[in-house]
Amino acid sequence: MYHELEIRLRGPEGFGLARRAIEDMEKRGIWPTSVNFELWMHFLADTDGALAREIARLLAAGTAFTDQVSEDLAATYLPKARLNDQIRDTGDQLSRELASVSAAIDSAKQSSKAYGLTLASASQSLAAEKDVASLEATVQTLAGATKRVQLENQSLEKRLSESSSEVARLREHLELVRREATTDGLTNLANRKAFDEALEQARNEAEANRGTLSLALIDIDHFKSFNDTWGHQTGDQVLRYVASVIGRVGATPRFAARYGGEEFAIICPGEAQVAVTAALEEIRLEIGSRVLKRRSTNEDLGNITVSAGFAVRHPGESAHSLMERADAALYASKHGGRNRVSMAEPLSDAA
Repeated sequence: MYHELEIRLRGPEGFGLARRAIEDMEKRGIWPTSVNFELWMHFLADTDGALAREIARLLAAGTAFTDQVSEDLAATYLPKARLNDQIRDTGDQLSRELASVSAAIDSAKQSSKAYGLTLASASQSLAAEKDVASLEATVQTLAGATKRVQLENQSLEKRLSESSSEVARLREHLELVRREATTDGLTNLANRKAFDEALEQARNEAEANRGTLSLALIDIDHFKSFNDTWGHQTGDQVLRYVASVIGRVGATPRFAARYGGEEFAIICPGEAQVAVTAALEEIRLEIGSRVLKRRSTNEDLGNITVSAGFAVRHPGESAHSLMERADAALYASKHGGRNRVSMAEPLSDAA
């Protein structure tokens, strides 16, 4: 439901849903904080969902929607809040593990220091003692101290080995959480946040290395009408199919992302204009050539087409300007009849 809501918010329906959320919150005396607003959008968009049922229960019980109540709901039911909790919990575990290792190392240092003092004392005793009994006592003292240090070192080695495994596990978990935080859950492509970061990084690298950089935007034609006709679940199937084609063609060193709703983006570093055009044509032709069927009923859904536009970055051009020109090229494809690829005007002409 979360990704379905994201799609709805990026269309005309989103404004009406937002107004309903504000009106309902005002009627119930719920403060319009950012957390409450997101909760209420989900509450109204999915009235049969788990979050909506819980909010309805709290409202029926007369529970005051304090900041704590809202934060608890967000942590339980909103994906972004759950990711933040996972990151925080993993960080806490890592801190505890490192503190434990630090304590073990401190203990080993103390043991080594004590052993050093024992060795110094034994050295003096060996130099001073003449009789066999005293020498034997000193040797036994040394043997006991050596054994204690050996046991301490064995314990430290074991603890360090265990900690190394635990830290590796925590690092893997953090990497998984990081991927989840930057991946669109519906399509498995990079999400908008990851795209924004990747575009800025690609722009900076191209500027520093005087390299080429192109940005392509791809949009599914008439997707709103398709959703209205066949429903959001079937629309999600189409989004996943289109994303699979874009993800394959936009694989490394390209960077493919779901920009929002039915719009996708591909960052193409170091590629000539002809290569970018060929890649977009490959995507357009493959998507348009397939007759889709509804998974639940096997009904024929017909063909889906996409429009694309791309811009080649000029020296000194910002990521924002590149994005605007790519968007203008996409608009040109839409305005020109859809199901086509357009290239943005050079920066000087556009200016």
